[in-house]
Amino acid sequence: MFTGIIEDIGRVVRVSAGAGGGRVLQLRTSLDPSSLAVGDSVCTNGVCLTATAVAGDTFTVDAGPETLNRTTVGRLEAGAKVNLERSVTPNTRLGGHLVMGHVDAVGQVRTITQRENAWDLTVHAPAEILKLIIPRGSVAVDGISLTVTGRDAETFGLSIIPHTWKVTTMADLRPGAPVNLEADVIARYVEGLLGFEADRSATAAAGEARPGLEALLKKHGY
Repeated sequence: MFTGIIEDIGRVVRVSAGAGGGRVLQLRTSLDPSSLAVGDSVCTNGVCLTATAVAGDTFTVDAGPETLNRTTVGRLEAGAKVNLERSVTPNTRLGGHLVMGHVDAVGQVRTITQRENAWDLTVHAPAEILKLIIPRGSVAVDGISLTVTGRDAETFGLSIIPHTWKVTTMADLRPGAPVNLEADVIARYVEGLLGFEADRSATAAAGEARPGLEALLKKHGY
């Protein structure tokens, strides 16, 4: 689990083919090497990846086919910058919001507008995640905990303060850039519970419409 507060901008050192169609990435970081160990979870551009090797100021992670299909990790090349955050501990301040590192979808930056003390972004998101994003709610974009400023039928808005612009990869984004999106985990569970209740109600209604269905199934051994 993470908080969406980026600790370091790392760089991809090397990308190679992994087992079963996956990829192996070696990343360079300025994080204290003693704070990383094999088996640790590191949020990399919003994706929870496991360190499989640590050597000096670099560590290695594996990305499986599912991760490559659902995130932007498959587009990373040597030299690319990435947002890094180590997993939380019981003593970690929760400065952002609860981030799982489980990407819901890949969105696309539509517009970037600079103001005197902020950068306003609009991001296109697939409908299945956009419904979970609400104004003044939280969303993780490439692993960064951000507050939603607005939403319409296809996009949501963000306002990036200078500090966040400086200490993350936000400044490298351009219109059309793909970004990893993770909805607030609380919104996920609420939507899941409401969907379950709706399905159960529909099933009950169907049963009431066909009162003899249960008896028929029992008659035939079901």
